[in-house]
Amino acid sequence: MSQLARDIQQAALPNGVTIVTERMPQVRSVSVGIWLGSGSRAESPERNGVAHFIEHMVFKGTRKRTAEEIAQSVDSVGGMLDAFTGKEMTCFNAKVLDEHLPVAVDVLCDLVLHPRFDDADIAKEKQVVLEEIKMEEDNPEYLIHELFTQNFWRGHPLGRPILGTPETVTQFAQGGVRECFEEWYAPNRAVITAAGNLEHARLVDLVAREFEGAPRSHDAAKSVPPEMRATVEQRDKKDLEQVHIVLGVPSYPLAHERRYAASILNVILGGGMSSRLFQNIRERQGLAYAIESDLSPYTDSGVLSVYAGTSRESAAQLIHCVCDEFRAVRGNGVSEQELRRAKDHLKGSMMLSLESTSARMSNLARQAMYLHRFISLDEMLASIEAVTREEVHTIAQEFFEPERISLSVLGNLNGFRATRELLA
Repeated sequence: MSQLARDIQQAALPNGVTIVTERMPQVRSVSVGIWLGSGSRAESPERNGVAHFIEHMVFKGTRKRTAEEIAQSVDSVGGMLDAFTGKEMTCFNAKVLDEHLPVAVDVLCDLVLHPRFDDADIAKEKQVVLEEIKMEEDNPEYLIHELFTQNFWRGHPLGRPILGTPETVTQFAQGGVRECFEEWYAPNRAVITAAGNLEHARLVDLVAREFEGAPRSHDAAKSVPPEMRATVEQRDKKDLEQVHIVLGVPSYPLAHERRYAASILNVILGGGMSSRLFQNIRERQGLAYAIESDLSPYTDSGVLSVYAGTSRESAAQLIHCVCDEFRAVRGNGVSEQELRRAKDHLKGSMMLSLESTSARMSNLARQAMYLHRFISLDEMLASIEAVTREEVHTIAQEFFEPERISLSVLGNLNGFRATRELLA
């Protein structure tokens, strides 16, 4: 057996819950998560933000715990309890000492199966979320990504904000919130993953006991793939010192066979301090403090984006420089040295990230929900190693067609105009 083989086991309960575990006997902790295959993408336009709102509301109290008791339950055993909402999933997770796994499972299942949705709590939590939206409006890095996403996926659920808008959040009421909860938080929509020092059969027993009698909902409708729009947008925000810029192009879905090659292209372009964008735009020209590229893959689509913050005087030059890098990699491909460095970077960061139980727990969920199979570390490393310069060049030629580039600009623009010409 390889050093990198993974001890992964899977079970499915009669009501549809999928349970996946990875045993890591060398640690003393366990991370466990309940993943629901519905995030903001599952919402109707008038209920935008309700997935995130439900994630908040379950912490306000359940049939057997008050909000304070929920907080104390995992705190009191030195563990951590957390949750997040994404575009395509919602996750509730806990990390505890291995002996406290039953506590973690009990609390997480209580949250996702028995929330109260009290009217008074809903009214209070709407105010909390409205403050969260205001807080993010004050965060330019969040705001520019939101502006870019809304334009890039315009007219599609992926383009709507996870938090919702003040208009939609204000309208939330108990009936609609409960309706979405009952549809999305059903056993046949749930994947439970755990990694750490645990026995698979024991977790299956714990979950089966909690989920017994939980009603199924209809299976999720197949989602409509988005059409990408190559837009150029700007938003004036007078109180900002910097101009914030995102450029992006369509990329691959999460399970695409070229996902490793796309990751290598991303690393070479802007995925670290030795990347082309960092070296050229920050180190050589001093145009920006922060510059990076990132891949955001979903079920049926994805985006490769570049973010930077710079002065208004340098904004046009910075946009030109990023497009020059797009053109250079599209025209000439990448060197053998860059490819080698990117492979080692990707392998190193992947192996380091999987040292924690929580990262393994998340990795299991991604594989179960998107790939529908489990990949050994050997296979991951071999897939990275197999990427060729030709493959990276082919992807760059596909991704960086000038007419596919989208641009969003935010700042005290004072006469600056974002135009398609800047991308030529």
